[in-house]
Amino acid sequence: MELKPGEVVEELLEGDLKIIQNTALYRFTSDSVLLTRFVKGKKRDTVADFCAGSGIVGLHFYALNPHISSVTLFEMQSELSEMSGRSVLLNGLTNFSVVCTRVQDIGREYDDRFSLVLCNPPFETGGFENGDYKKAICRKEITVTLSEIVDAAYRALKFGGRLALVNRADRLAEVLYAMKSRGIEPKRLQFVRGRAGAKPYLILVEGTKGAKEGVEILPDAVNVKN
Repeated sequence: MELKPGEVVEELLEGDLKIIQNTALYRFTSDSVLLTRFVKGKKRDTVADFCAGSGIVGLHFYALNPHISSVTLFEMQSELSEMSGRSVLLNGLTNFSVVCTRVQDIGREYDDRFSLVLCNPPFETGGFENGDYKKAICRKEITVTLSEIVDAAYRALKFGGRLALVNRADRLAEVLYAMKSRGIEPKRLQFVRGRAGAKPYLILVEGTKGAKEGVEILPDAVNVKN
């Protein structure tokens, strides 16, 4: 496959899959990999990846859970969406689809469609400051908010379907409230530390649409950054 300027093909190190990345666009971080390892795919899961970017979450999750049924990548930036589509073709994946749209504008034809929604959202707050706008909207809540993501997930999920996302640890209360207030009950929670004994800097949360109250607190994950 012919690559565009700035593009490289990288190994996922799982399932012999590859992904196209562009040095001029937003590149995935360890947050995405942490999310895919936090959630367990069920047989015949129909999966949506919100704010998909280059498709890393959907691709890596499928590599870890090849028994799932399908993956749909939703991404608003046309360059990233098109690039993720070429990664799908590069890997010969016939059970993937790519949709270029804002999360808020996902069509009603996707209502009650999915059993699992994954999302590594932009989770920094604050305005846009003298940077690359295309990269900034992947990090900051400029074009979509947490509440809009959860609203869209509720519509897209079947009853009993799951939403799993990653966010900053200091936004724990906001994340749990956003899910509970919209009918997605938090069921699993894990804190992520940069080293043993350090303060958590991330949270991983999985909730279920229409579930009863009760959350399992998992042992902390340690993500040592080089």
